[in-house]
Amino acid sequence: MRRLALVLLLIVTSCVPATVTRAQPNFAAPTGAGEVTTFPDWRLRSSSDVPVGGDVVSRPEYDDQTWTTVPRRSTVLGGLVAAGRYPDIHYSTNMRDKVNAGHFVVPWWYRKTFLSNSLSGSRTFLRLPGGIIPSAEIWLNGAMIAGPDVVAGAYPAHDFEVPLRAGVNALAIKVFPADSYEQFTLDFLDWSQPPPDNSMGVWRDVRLVRTGPVSLHNARVLTSLAVPSLETAELTIRAELTNHTSADVEVLVRGSADGPFEEKVKVPAMGTATVETKQYMERPRVWWPYAMGDQPLYRLELDASVDGRTSDRTAKDFGIRHVRSFLNADGAQAFEINGRPFQVRGAGWVPDLFLRDDRQRVRDELSYVRDLGLNTLRLEGKEEQDEFYELADRMGIVLMPGWECCSKWQHYEKWSQADYAVARASAVTEGFRLQNHPSVLSFYLGSDTAPPPEVEKTYLDAFASTDWSLPLLPSIGPWASETLGPSGHKGAGPYWWVPPNFFYGEVAGGAFGFEGENGPGAAIPELAALKSFMTDAELEALWRDPDSVQYHLSWSTWFNHLGDFWHSLATRYGAPSSLEDFVRKAQLMNYEVNRAQFEAHGRNGLRPANPSTGDIYWLLNNAQPELYWHLFDYSMTPSGGYFGARKGLRPTHVQYSYDDNTVWAIGAVNGMTVQTTVFELDGTVRSDSTVPVSGPGAVDRVTLGSSRTYLVRLLLRDASGNVVDRNVYWLSSSPDTTDLGTSTWYHLPQTSYADFTGLASLPREKVSVSSTVTGTRADVTLTNNGNSVAFFTRVSIRKGAGGPEIAPALWTDNYVTLWPGETVTVSASYREELLGGATPAVEVG
Repeated sequence: MRRLALVLLLIVTSCVPATVTRAQPNFAAPTGAGEVTTFPDWRLRSSSDVPVGGDVVSRPEYDDQTWTTVPRRSTVLGGLVAAGRYPDIHYSTNMRDKVNAGHFVVPWWYRKTFLSNSLSGSRTFLRLPGGIIPSAEIWLNGAMIAGPDVVAGAYPAHDFEVPLRAGVNALAIKVFPADSYEQFTLDFLDWSQPPPDNSMGVWRDVRLVRTGPVSLHNARVLTSLAVPSLETAELTIRAELTNHTSADVEVLVRGSADGPFEEKVKVPAMGTATVETKQYMERPRVWWPYAMGDQPLYRLELDASVDGRTSDRTAKDFGIRHVRSFLNADGAQAFEINGRPFQVRGAGWVPDLFLRDDRQRVRDELSYVRDLGLNTLRLEGKEEQDEFYELADRMGIVLMPGWECCSKWQHYEKWSQADYAVARASAVTEGFRLQNHPSVLSFYLGSDTAPPPEVEKTYLDAFASTDWSLPLLPSIGPWASETLGPSGHKGAGPYWWVPPNFFYGEVAGGAFGFEGENGPGAAIPELAALKSFMTDAELEALWRDPDSVQYHLSWSTWFNHLGDFWHSLATRYGAPSSLEDFVRKAQLMNYEVNRAQFEAHGRNGLRPANPSTGDIYWLLNNAQPELYWHLFDYSMTPSGGYFGARKGLRPTHVQYSYDDNTVWAIGAVNGMTVQTTVFELDGTVRSDSTVPVSGPGAVDRVTLGSSRTYLVRLLLRDASGNVVDRNVYWLSSSPDTTDLGTSTWYHLPQTSYADFTGLASLPREKVSVSSTVTGTRADVTLTNNGNSVAFFTRVSIRKGAGGPEIAPALWTDNYVTLWPGETVTVSASYREELLGGATPAVEVG
């Protein structure tokens, strides 16, 4: 009998799938009422490697030592990349060839142990400030808290009251496979190659909150600013109080915004009540977009106490500003901020492909936004983390978030009643989350189509429940909705190469009205950036074969090869003779067309009839290294397209108009002058004129050159003769023409081409360089000592002589053209840590 008992004991023991956790948890639940802690990281494992369920995985004693430690928020694949599982994932086709997409057709587990003490009279809540992609089971200490019927969708927030043990606890989250056509997820559409995990994962923070008998939710400040005087403002402060006990409770809410206040509220048993108070302000500090003024922020703090003890508290920043949205006389969407016209000059924002949390990179990218001169970012269906909005608030960058196109979000015919509930919860979450950020201008309820009546009503009711007061827009194109009416948007593209003069036309994507997304497509990075993510064979095909499918373009057949861009480059500048030659010519192509798009909208924003009220360049940045749709590439090395856009976005600017050869002074004031000089390629001056400026508008007209290719230099000077702005164009007596009659939304045939082949005959002129370089700044003076034009000269800062380029870097100008004897100084600023201890060196090419 003893031997049999021993055998039975061994069998039972071998079936126990758990051992004592070997490491002490590095995270603890909050200990005081009103405190919040955020899970700092996770242990991750595929369910195919975990043969037990959540009732076992979520036990504190379960052994997860063989699991992978991943950051607190990212997709599943992002966590594996962060852990080193897939090095060089962005190089060549590694993401396609070295990552097995089949690994992500099963659920994955996120797990974390943590410590808790036992506090009588307090409650602990597991808080999901946003959803989990696409859905999840939540388990704690062997018991399921919620399933995928509740935790569904990328956005809906949840609070679950959870019983904690004194000592070690364990939370396990089972994330299910994602399909953007079946669930409300995040999808990168045709913006990049799709991530193999379809963005499944814990992409927003998971928190523990401890409260007393009453908890605070959805604190918000509704601001009413006197416009146009801006002399007074009224604040309406609201929050919900939830009573978690079986008896009525009187709650004292103390707080401050512009000044202290307190209110008493009776909250019914197991019920919710709203606390509200008002404050009146004189001479409020008003929030402005960065180019229009300062960005002061106020702080709302709330403390809810019961019987003299704090039960919960919260705090958040807010800004005071007024937004007005309307359709102008031409039916175009237009905006005012604080009573002043606001022309949207923006670009589309893209998060990291794996939704990784890299705050320094986000700060750098938003610094590029300001350096470029953009004032707005559009977020399509990727509403970003709280820190993103906080940065935009402080930096004065305006945001236009909204739902995405083409996926489940826009396939309304597939929605079930459960889907309507997720959509409503998503809108409620984002409405409460975004409304106090002064950077937020509006919200798009639709993208490439407007929502049908039932969907629109779901969204409108949801936003109304959050006290949303900002404009809600039906779509980014010409699609109207039943209640909101016309969108006032064009949505006409283009999305691929067009010549610079296209944007001056009065059809399709020309610079008039409000354009929700358009741009000239292909955007070729500089050579070093290309070599960092493409093989020699891929680079060879890039410059030789316009029809070769490029992995670092889109997966869609419309945008997976260079096509029209390559043919236009070869015809306008001459067929590329090498990779280096192709890259140089691509920088010229990107520079001239990006400059033209922004200059056309800048000029036409001044005209009284059919003005440009807004334009969203497609796109600002990329989710991974790519060859299209960006103003700066993934390496953050600014290239020709960046500086062309930057030139076109200067607030005080002199520019040439491709449609009528006029010269315009933008943002100019009385007393300035404009000098217009036309040069032949050999440096001969064909014409030279200087005219006075009395204010913004047309000031001169260019005398066309006689040769196939000629150059125009524009100088805007202040009353003292100092150069305020400098602009150089290469033009041709042979025009670019297009065939709009046979165009599609993604393709515009070009029927004749400008001739810039003469540029290849320019001699390489000797440019002398003098510089002052420190750990954070470089000032570089260039002088052309030759007898001809030093054309499109690029300056870079390197990590030591011949080393890699420092990026990001903020330049005052680049790709400059100098005439014989001319001197130009350009400057750059950068973070010292980017040098890695090396001595910075200037390189001119």
